[in-house]
Amino acid sequence: MVVRSELSEAEIDRVFHALATSTRRDILRRTIEREQSVSELARDYEMSFAAVQKHVAVLEEARLIVKRAEGRERLVRANPEMIARARALLARYEELWRSRIARLDDLLARPSSDSAAPPASENTDTSTSSATHADNDQGA
Repeated sequence: MVVRSELSEAEIDRVFHALATSTRRDILRRTIEREQSVSELARDYEMSFAAVQKHVAVLEEARLIVKRAEGRERLVRANPEMIARARALLARYEELWRSRIARLDDLLARPSSDSAAPPASENTDTSTSSATHADNDQGA
């Protein structure tokens, strides 16, 4: 069995859309714990059965859950393969951001080479400048 790890852009969009609401995240959490019927799921929410069915359909479209028929019931369980793929995607994002933060930390930790020397516009030899002013004063 070949397990793909990379998600397509469309799959990523569906996963993030599915996880965008607390009700769907809760349904996913509950179906990770154990397989449940849509009716069981619906009992715990203050919304219609049809509304819960729509949430389940969004999770199913994202392939985060799998629904199967058993008699008149529709049983829902989490899909560990897709959850693992989504988790791998988030791990890559985390690695990317940690890398960027580490580079930023390195840049901020470097001593600034400009602060050791005075800016080029400042003249540190005041004797030359004073003598020039004195010569100009005498010639007047």
